[in-house]
Amino acid sequence: MGSCPTPTGIADLSADWLSCALGRPVADVGMTPIGTGQVADSVRLTIEYVDGPPEPATLVAKVPSGDEASRRAARLTRTYEKEAGFFTDLAAGVPVRTPHCSWAGFDAATDAYAVVLEDLAPGVPGDQLLGCTPAQAAAAVDEVALLHGAMWGAPGLDRFAWLGGASAAAVRPAAGSFLERLLPPFLERYERRLSPDVVELAQRAVPRLSRSAPVGGPRTIVHGDFRNDNLMFGHPDGRVCVLDWQTVAVNHGVSDLSYFLGGSLLTDVRRGHEEELVGRYRAGLARQGISLTADECWRGYRRFAFGGLTMAVIAAMLVERTDRGDDMFLAMAERAGRHALDLDAEELL
Repeated sequence: MGSCPTPTGIADLSADWLSCALGRPVADVGMTPIGTGQVADSVRLTIEYVDGPPEPATLVAKVPSGDEASRRAARLTRTYEKEAGFFTDLAAGVPVRTPHCSWAGFDAATDAYAVVLEDLAPGVPGDQLLGCTPAQAAAAVDEVALLHGAMWGAPGLDRFAWLGGASAAAVRPAAGSFLERLLPPFLERYERRLSPDVVELAQRAVPRLSRSAPVGGPRTIVHGDFRNDNLMFGHPDGRVCVLDWQTVAVNHGVSDLSYFLGGSLLTDVRRGHEEELVGRYRAGLARQGISLTADECWRGYRRFAFGGLTMAVIAAMLVERTDRGDDMFLAMAERAGRHALDLDAEELL
C-alpha cells in the first residue's frame, strides 16, 4: 500500500511516516499501548493533521513486537506476513466484518511490518478468560460462516505465497511433530495447574496427531485463531468485528468453529449451547448456497477439537511469557482438552 518504509517498531510511527501512509500531512501523533497481543505491539494513534478534516482522529497500528522471542515466533509462523497479506489481498473480497485498513506492509528482508486500522472504540473487546455469552457466540458464529462461505471450495486459494502453510489449529502432521517437542516443556511449566485428565489426554493425543493425515473435505479461508480475544463486540450494527489476521490459512472451515466454541465459551456454557451453535453455522453456510451435512459438520467439529490445545502449547512456548499469557494459555488448554474429552475426539485420530 504505497511506497512508505515499513516500520520495524513503535518508534517508526512518526508524524512524517503517517503523512506518507495516510496520504495527508500529519502535524503530530500521540501513542497509547492497547490490547493483550503477545506477537505484535499495538498502539492507539491520536492524530493532529496539518489541515483539512480532523477525522479520523484516532487509528490503531500494529507493528513488530519489542520482545525478541515474540519476533522469532512471528518469523517462524509468518504471522506478520500473513496479516499484511490478508489486508492487502483478501480483506476487501470477504464479507466478514473487519477493521478498515489504511495501510499494510511487510518486508521479508527485515521482518518489518505494520497495519494501520480503524479504531473500533468504544467497542468492547472479548476476553478469553471470562468467555463469551451465548448471544455473543451466536454473533461470532454468524461472522465466521460469512468468512468461510465466501471462498468455500473456491479454486486458486493457494495463489498467494503468503497464504501457504497451515495454522496451528489446523493440526497438520508437521504441527503435530512440532507439538511433540514442545509438549514436555509446556507440561513442566503448567501441569500442576491443569486437570490430570487433560494432561493425560495431551500425552496420549499429541503423538497420534503427529501421525494423523490432514483432514479432508472442502477447503476455504480460515482465520486460524478465531477466539474471544480476537473479537470486538458492541458495534452499533450489532455485528462482531474480527481482529488479528496473523494466522489466516487454507483449511476446513469447521476448524475455526470448533476452536472458537471449545476455547471461548466456559465449559458449562459450551455444553449447553454447542449443538445449537453448530447448527447455526450450518444455516449460515446454507444461506450462501453451501451444503454441509449435519454428520459431516459434527464429525469435523469433533476432529478439530484439539485445535485450542495445540495452539496453547505452541504459542505458550514461543512468545514472551506474561502472567496474563499464562492464565490465557491455561484457560485455552483446559477448555479445549475438556472439549475433546466431551466429544471423544480421540476416536477420530
